[in-house]
Amino acid sequence: MTQHDIAALPSSEHKLTKIFNYKVGFIPIPVYIILVLLVTGIMSVKKMGADLPTMIAILGLGGATCAEIGNRIPYLRKMGGAAIVAAFLPAYLVSVDVIPQSLVEPIILFTKSSHFIYLFVSAVVVGSIFTMDRNLILKGFAKIFLPLFIGSILAFIVGGLVGMVCGLDLKQIMFFISTPVMGGGLGEGTIPLSVGYSEILGIDSGKVLAKLLPVILVANLFAIVICGFLNMVGRRYPHLTGNGQLQITGDSLLSGNNEEVKEAIDVNWVISAGICAITLYLAGVLLHVLFGLPGPVCMLFLAVIFKLSNLIPKPLEQGAKTLFQFFLASVTYPLLFANSVAVTSWSQLVAAFHPSILITIFTTVAMLALVGFLMAKKMGMYPVEAGIVTACHSGLGGTGDIAILSAAERMSLLPFAQISTRIGGAITVMVALLIFAQFG
Repeated sequence: MTQHDIAALPSSEHKLTKIFNYKVGFIPIPVYIILVLLVTGIMSVKKMGADLPTMIAILGLGGATCAEIGNRIPYLRKMGGAAIVAAFLPAYLVSVDVIPQSLVEPIILFTKSSHFIYLFVSAVVVGSIFTMDRNLILKGFAKIFLPLFIGSILAFIVGGLVGMVCGLDLKQIMFFISTPVMGGGLGEGTIPLSVGYSEILGIDSGKVLAKLLPVILVANLFAIVICGFLNMVGRRYPHLTGNGQLQITGDSLLSGNNEEVKEAIDVNWVISAGICAITLYLAGVLLHVLFGLPGPVCMLFLAVIFKLSNLIPKPLEQGAKTLFQFFLASVTYPLLFANSVAVTSWSQLVAAFHPSILITIFTTVAMLALVGFLMAKKMGMYPVEAGIVTACHSGLGGTGDIAILSAAERMSLLPFAQISTRIGGAITVMVALLIFAQFG
């Protein structure tokens, strides 16, 4: 609601609306205060449950608070401070017991049992693909592969050279820094990598995983900061960015992105879009079981096939766009908060804070972004968007992509980021294990 609309309201309603217009993150202050009091009260009289309504309240409070803090810190807010704070501050607070175990345990239980990140990814991917221009889809996916391939090769080479200058062993750099950085995240990259390494070396996979985890956590942090910086570059030099549009064309990435939707939103089409997202997710799960292909990638390709086949009616596209906007506005920061509490280990993150390792990781991630940025114009893409997509190759899986794109304010690039992370990561892990088996 605009200030003009508020001013036109009756006096009492005007005051109430004005009060509710002040928010912590996305939660109106009166509701925020009541929620804090209720959660505190429940924690004092009974064990906190991991049921859906309770978790919506807790994760909403945590995500909104972190987003507000990140948006209030000078300089950091311009580099995606909200996403950085939501992705890492909760892990630190858990490590120093500021967030009590009575709250941590239900969050972990809910996050790991519900896997609601897949619901988020499904809604965002379907919302992005269904509202894309058909002609942009094939061109965009085809164009991003070359910068991604060249960027990966140069990231290995330059990262290796910088690491050796810093005194690191080449084998350590190649297989225990560069490969996990570009491995596609934890479940799809680092864990299979640790199992493969352990079988080749004849040691426990848990020890290998403990060595790789800090590397991918730090790499994801650097990717968030670098892509937040690219967002700043786009603001400073508008000709370098498409503001979420990957390819240089006259069209918007999201159809209708620059036009006001005049007709009322039909909630039934929003529901239909949500069911479509779930259907495609389950199809991806089945294809993963049958053929071993990454489920999110299968879901993505199925959505693309439906779009290219002209099987998506216009009202469903509009419903998908509304679904996309809803999840983007209301679920991003609660998701990052939950993942930080349940998955991110602060001690493992700190373990990678050795200067030589940090410099090598940063060089690897920066090289990915730089190659995408520099090659973009020749490939008919915007430099800022191309740099962000190639940098997602160093993301921590789906959660990492969400954090990176949130910091860059480019969530509409998630379908391209998924290709960068999932496909790029799978190829990296496969090639690395083949080479390590021969020379490791």
